[in-house]
Formats: sequence, C-alpha cells, structure tokens
Amino acid sequence: MTVRKKVLTATSAYLAAFWRENRKFLLILVSILCFKSAVADLNSISGRSMQPTLLDGDKVWVNKLAYDVKLPFTGISVLELAEPTRGDIIIIDSEVAGKRLVKRIIGQPGDTVYMRNNLLVVNDKIVDFEILSESREGTIIVEHLFEETHQALLSAQGSNRSTRSYGPAQVPADHFFVLGDNRDNSADSRLYSFIPRDQIVGRSSSVVFSMDSDHAFRPRSGRFMATLD
Repeated sequence: MTVRKKVLTATSAYLAAFWRENRKFLLILVSILCFKSAVADLNSISGRSMQPTLLDGDKVWVNKLAYDVKLPFTGISVLELAEPTRGDIIIIDSEVAGKRLVKRIIGQPGDTVYMRNNLLVVNDKIVDFEILSESREGTIIVEHLFEETHQALLSAQGSNRSTRSYGPAQVPADHFFVLGDNRDNSADSRLYSFIPRDQIVGRSSSVVFSMDSDHAFRPRSGRFMATLD
C-alpha cells in the first residue's frame, strides 16, 4: 500500500469515527443553521433610522416564511406564500447599500409615491397624520397609511431637509418603496431607490429583547416581546 493510500485510508477511518461519535450534534447544528437561514432568525437594530418604532439595541424576530419559501443558504424562492404589503416592517439584504436594512413598506408595485416637506402622498391620496408628541428631538406623528397605522418621527432643527421631498415616482413591478420611520435620519428608497422583491429577507412584527447602549447595555424591560405596529 502506497503512502497516499495509507493517508486516505486513515483519513476515511478518522472521518467515519468522527461522524459516529458526533452525528447527533452535527445533525442538530445543521438543522439550526437551516432554520435560521430559511425559517426564522433574530436581527439586531443598529442606529436610529426606525425610531420611534425600533430603538438602537433592539433584537427583532424575523419571519422568513412571511412571503416565500426559500432554499436554505440561498436567496432562491421555491414557493411564494404572500405578497409584501404597505406598512410591513421588512428586513432587506440590499445589494446597493451593501448591508442589511430594516425599513417599512410605503409603496407597492404600481403605486405612485410623492413627498413634499415630509407630507406623504400615495396614489394621489394624502396620507393623514396626527401629532402625538413634540420635544427637542422632534415631532412624533401617527400616520394613517390606507388601512395601516404607525408612528413616525420628524426631526427638529439640524435634520436632513434634502430628503423631505421626493418624486413623484411609480414603483415598478416586483419592487417596493420603503422608508424609515425616522424620516429625516434614514437611508431608504429616497437614496437606494426601489427594493427588489427578491432582496426581502422577511417580515418583523415583534421585538424579542432590547439592550440600551446608552446605559451600559441594560435590558429595556418594557420592550421584551413587544409587538410592532
């Protein structure tokens, strides 16, 4: 037997023994990775773009079966389950941004979106809003987007006023127009353009837990399993 064959035989014997001793653990590990890839996962919120709905340090639940069944470890959809809709908070693997984004769907395929000084118009319909509170940080409003209601933050002085106006623009097929709830401090469709459907990872509807980075990463008890609007 040559040296090469001896090495191959020894390697095969080692791998076989390793598999026998660790197969339960390996199968569990692969199952967990497949679950996280294709079924559900947690996503960390970093930054202020979704305030007041989401805070820096939030960990949100991501339902990856909300819209599609995808092959694990790929972005290939094998079955469409539902269509993303206005008001959904979605997680996006943005190729243009080169990172993962968390935003809210404002416009669906075929919608015409228009903004002037943060006044939002969708399909020639002005999106009504009410002022909830005002502070030095800004004004929190409750926005009524057709059948969906959510909060948004309009910043006070020093905000980025260049993003307060947009369009009008029509959302193309298989794309979505998204905004951050912190309207003056969000890089969203106003910067990155429309979001292709196949870059949507899933939908989030709850915060699992939250750590306050401004206070030594103490848990925010009031946000444990909090439902998102």
